Amino acid sequence: MKQQNVENHGKIDPVYHYGIALLSLATLILAIVYFVKNIGTETLLSFIVLIAAFIFLLMMAKLRLYALKLQDRIIRNEENFRHYRLTGEVLDPDLTLKQIIALRFAPDEEFPGLVKRAISENLSAKDIKGAIRNWRADHHRV
Repeated sequence: MKQQNVENHGKIDPVYHYGIALLSLATLILAIVYFVKNIGTETLLSFIVLIAAFIFLLMMAKLRLYALKLQDRIIRNEENFRHYRLTGEVLDPDLTLKQIIALRFAPDEEFPGLVKRAISENLSAKDIKGAIRNWRADHHRV
């Protein structure tokens, strides 16, 4: 597996990003074209096709957001447990979710110190990722 770092840790899921997302967008565009061409002759069907395309697009986006929200909750719990395991204390509630998600890339040796820096200096997620010296890869997030 390719070495992960701050520049290349983002992940693209080809089936979702290039398949489902593009097909959803194409479906919406075709539905709009159908609606415009047939609104005068097939009014009801034109509305049904357009509404179905919007529903399909919204469902696709919402299902993706549900999965990401669940992953965020899992990461927050994992990193809270890791901090407790390493320091005997839970994570500071002042840490934002974005900061916690960024901290997951820090190895155990750097993690407690970086948590303290993130709190005291109010580091952004980007700053936290940039401060990590030995990147801890996460190949499971989608």
